[in-house]
Amino acid sequence: MTSRPTRRGLAAGAAALPAAFFIGSAHAQSTAESTLDRVTRTKQLRIPVVANSPPYFQKDAMTGAWKGAAVEMARSIAAVWSAELVYVETTFGNSVLDVQSNKVDIAFALNPTPQRALAIGFTRPYIVAPYGCIAKAGLDPKTWGDLNKPDIRVAFDLGSLHETCARRFAPKAQLSGFKITDECILALQGGRVDAQVLATTVGLGIVGKNPSLGPYHLLALPTVSLPACYGVQREPDTRFVEVVDAWIDFNRGIGTIRDQMIAGLALNGVKPEQVPAELTF
Repeated sequence: MTSRPTRRGLAAGAAALPAAFFIGSAHAQSTAESTLDRVTRTKQLRIPVVANSPPYFQKDAMTGAWKGAAVEMARSIAAVWSAELVYVETTFGNSVLDVQSNKVDIAFALNPTPQRALAIGFTRPYIVAPYGCIAKAGLDPKTWGDLNKPDIRVAFDLGSLHETCARRFAPKAQLSGFKITDECILALQGGRVDAQVLATTVGLGIVGKNPSLGPYHLLALPTVSLPACYGVQREPDTRFVEVVDAWIDFNRGIGTIRDQMIAGLALNGVKPEQVPAELTF
């Protein structure tokens, strides 16, 4: 029979440990470097970048240089510390893990879902994007009700907020999920579906790059708008996120973020007049 440890025994066991154990443990807890302190010390801001992802990221095949809305935002944020950018190539799906594992300091173009908020922190929204669709020729949807019909075939990429919106607001339609957005587009072009649900920034980029797909349709009743934020590490020191929030407020106020987003959309051929007024930056 195993006896339960007594307080005296626990105390004796603790006393037997070397003093360096306690000093080392306390030191490890107290010297975890915060994001703000690390960026200040190294003069580097580490960001995830995703190839072929306008309006946020695009890599020049000849020079290897990165451009896009997120790159310009990151460069401006880094300038607060007179820091340089360090690029970590990844995917949007892995960028949350990159923040959580301290591979990067800040990630861009993330929707703050409750599941993601369990793992990382988020800044204030830098953009609020309404949702809509691209549709086959002859179909001009104005509302979710125009899609929410048994004879309408609606596509979305699996596991995305596009799927969430389609299932919530067009449950009566014939819903089809595909692994990636490009497969949805092929299904639309091939006549296998009638419409593809997309966030405005994504949809505008797709029709800008491929005008034959027709216009992007904003859908109302209801207007579905979801925020996009920057992902940051959860840490006791909140100074980094406070600085970035101040940057967002200031640059939304003076129109810089809108200019950066419109320039990023232009990488896919989107003209400024094609950007809906409902897309708030």
